[in-house]
Parts: sequence; structure tokens; C-alpha cells
Amino acid sequence: MSLTKKKLNTLVITLILLVLVLLYFAIPSFALQVNTAVRILSQADIKGLRTYLAGFGILAPIVSMALMVLQALASPLPAFVITFANSWIFGWFWGAVYSWTGAMIGASLCYWIAKAYGHPVVEKFVGNKSLEMTDQFFETYGEYSIIVARLIPVVPFDIISYAAGLTRIGFWSFFWATGVGQLPATLLYSWLGENMTPSAKYAFWAVSGFLILFVLSLAIKKGLKTKLDRKKDTYEGR
Repeated sequence: MSLTKKKLNTLVITLILLVLVLLYFAIPSFALQVNTAVRILSQADIKGLRTYLAGFGILAPIVSMALMVLQALASPLPAFVITFANSWIFGWFWGAVYSWTGAMIGASLCYWIAKAYGHPVVEKFVGNKSLEMTDQFFETYGEYSIIVARLIPVVPFDIISYAAGLTRIGFWSFFWATGVGQLPATLLYSWLGENMTPSAKYAFWAVSGFLILFVLSLAIKKGLKTKLDRKKDTYEGR
């Protein structure tokens, strides 16, 4: 990224964040809505969020997407709560559309914040330990890190978005990997959200557990391959 382009990017991101901060402190009703949404999300209250979103009427889809951006900035608020609530209100298809779109906006904003301000600011957002864990995640999965991260609900995907902005990964590569990676999980959790029954809840955890085990198996396989390659190099070096 050229110096001029970087300065422009930093200016745009700064203006966006400044507007959000001014809205929060200048308009009490706006601050109240944000605080209410953060409380509901932090409690993972799907029913509460459903009631909250329904209260906005025709503006509910816009508010829903705004919440996806909020949870991205205020990591580690859970995104799946919004996905479930969306599908409960709008049906699985439109719920998935709103969830996917909001997540894409949020992920893109995280990426550009990291590009604009660099490691010191990102560390304040997510913490040094989270960045260290993310670095290991990128080292393990390489170019597939972004896709793998979005497949698993327990992986803090917003931290991955911030971390990606600190790497040499281009925005469009990040954007498409994010879009493709989050689509299967968004569709699946939207369907489960619309069919919110005890069996659907069990299916959610079963699928999540399967994906976690699958990714762990890939990590173990890659780790063993790395050790074998090192032993081979050592042997050949002798």
C-alpha cells in the first residue's frame, strides 16, 4: 500500500470511528440503544435480541447489520446470537442475507482499522495474547486461515480480521476468503435458528463439535508433517 493510499485509508477510518463516537456521546437515545444491545449480546440472549430487533419495525434489518458491525468492533461479543435472532425474525434465507452482509461489513472494517493504525492499536482492541494466538493460527493454516476461522463458531473471527489487516494479505483476497468461509456457517446457523427446537440446539453443538475436531485433526496432521520434514532435513543434512 502506497503512503498516499495509506494516509487516505487512515483518514476515512478515523472519520468513520469519530462519527460513531460522536453519535454515542452526543445522542443519549443512541447510547442507550447501543448499551442495551451490548448487554443482550454479552448475555447471549437470543430471545431478548429477537424482541430488541423486532422493536425497530422496518428498520430491523439495518439495525441487525449494524449490530454485526458492533460485535466485530467490540470483540468478543458473539455473532451467532445475531444470526440466530435474524433467522427467527426474518426466516432462514433473509436472516442469512442480513447476517452475512453485516458480518462482511464488520470484517472489512476490522481489516482496514488494522491497516490504518497497525499493531499497537489492534493490540488495544483485542489484547496481546489474542494476537499471539492468531499469529499461531495463521502459521498453522496459512492462506486457509480466514476460511477455517469462519467455519468454527468458537474461533474469534473478528480477531482474525484484525490480524489479517496486519499481514500482507490483500483486501480482496481477504474479502473473498471471508465471504466464502462464512457462507456455510451462516446458512447452517440460520437454518438452525429458524428451527429453534431442542433437537436443533443439539444439532448446533454437534456440528460445532465436528468442525472443531476436524480442524484439530488438520492441525495435528500439519504438525506431524512439519516434524517429519524437520527430521528428514536433519537426516539429509548429516
